[in-house]
Amino acid sequence: MRKLKTRFIALSIALMLPLVGWMQGITTPRTPSPAASISQTIGISTVDIEYSRPAVRGRAVWGSLVPYGWNKEGFGAGNSAPWRAGANENTVIEFSHAAKVEGKDVPAGRYGLFFVINEDNTGEVILSKDSRSWGNYWYDPAHDQLRADIRVRDAAHTERLTYDFINLDKNSAELVLNWEKKEFPVRIEFAVDDIVMANAAEELKGTTGFSWQGYSSAANYAFQNNINQEQALTWIDQAIAQNRSFSTLIVKANLLQQTGKDTEADKVREEAMTVATEAELNNYGYQLINAGKHDKAIKILKFNAEQHPESANAWDSLGEACVIKGDKDNAIKYFKKSLSLNPAANVKANSEKYLKQLGAMK
Repeated sequence: MRKLKTRFIALSIALMLPLVGWMQGITTPRTPSPAASISQTIGISTVDIEYSRPAVRGRAVWGSLVPYGWNKEGFGAGNSAPWRAGANENTVIEFSHAAKVEGKDVPAGRYGLFFVINEDNTGEVILSKDSRSWGNYWYDPAHDQLRADIRVRDAAHTERLTYDFINLDKNSAELVLNWEKKEFPVRIEFAVDDIVMANAAEELKGTTGFSWQGYSSAANYAFQNNINQEQALTWIDQAIAQNRSFSTLIVKANLLQQTGKDTEADKVREEAMTVATEAELNNYGYQLINAGKHDKAIKILKFNAEQHPESANAWDSLGEACVIKGDKDNAIKYFKKSLSLNPAANVKANSEKYLKQLGAMK
């Protein structure tokens, strides 16, 4: 009986060993270098960074904790390697669309992000196709997607390593790593207009293409950015076929004028005026004011006031356009006309404000 019992225990232990092999502990905090992530949208593209955040904790960082130049770790692949740009696993950068990094083309995708710093603040940024390793131990230069020179900057003290995006504009941003008293800058750019147009073409193949708004918004983006006008004219014609309105016709008129077809543009614009609502004409007038086209704005807003002579708001808007142009006499006349029509409180306050500024308020 004892012999049988001993065999049973041995068999039970043998059956448990594979189970122990794949069992893992619970998830616990990474106290020394917690994980972090940051994301930035540029145009309609995104740049995501996943990294770990070591602290300075009074240590000498550059040239010590992070050696200068390229270094062999004595473990892993044994290659000279750059700094892992953080702690623990690879720091990973992901681009949703093809980008330019420091002026060099990089396809969309995920990459291991590495830096090199030299004692004179020269350095390099490296993107590796190997984004799944731990640290830089298995770094292989054959997997590099990009290597570019950068200039490391002196900066205010940052205790815990931090990534951020600064100097954002329409097409680009500067990714910066800040730690201790150094800042590593990397310029990232996207061909935003090309990406938006390509994305629009794809979206219009789906449910977006079942409504006039999709075609109109795509065409208007092209007009606003002075790109792809021929394609935009095709799109706006598809929108007009579904909804012949001021909003669609005015986009077509703008595109025609942008392509030098002034006669056609005037004809379409005249039609747009005949179907416009008071609010549409008023908004269009202010768009022209904001674009610095004051004479055209006054023409539109005067037409609106004449079409809607009992609208205090229409006369008030016309008066405001005259103020902006510097036509004091007509501005006073139109504000007084607005006040004579028992305007809403906000319109009354606006007309009275301008009349006081013009010295015409009794």
